[in-house]
Amino acid sequence: MTRKLPALNDDNRAFWQGGERGELLIHYCSGCARFFHPPGPICPDCASLEVDARAVSGKGTVLSYTLNYQPWIPELEVPYVVAIIELADQPSLRFISNVVNMDPMEVHIGMPVKVRFLNVEDVWLPLFERDQ
Repeated sequence: MTRKLPALNDDNRAFWQGGERGELLIHYCSGCARFFHPPGPICPDCASLEVDARAVSGKGTVLSYTLNYQPWIPELEVPYVVAIIELADQPSLRFISNVVNMDPMEVHIGMPVKVRFLNVEDVWLPLFERDQ
């Protein structure tokens, strides 16, 4: 499937390329001891500049989701799941991704998931699948 890829920069490179080593790298603030996403040069909670990317477990829960039936490009198989994933490493640490490798109709709120990566060019996209 053809995907639009992010423009890499110093702030987001670790997040988009950590999958090469099988790591989901999320920005961490040493000032307030919290993870945050999306990645950036300063902590959105305390404005500290003491931030760096750290590996998290890659495990989480489907907090909410939608089934998308719009085939935005011809190669896109529908329906597909767009979900808000809450990572297990910290309450309220969330981001949007796809749930893959299962029947989209079986996805449900509260479902445990784990990260897997899809390599496209120089980017490793974090996708999620059911965690057995």
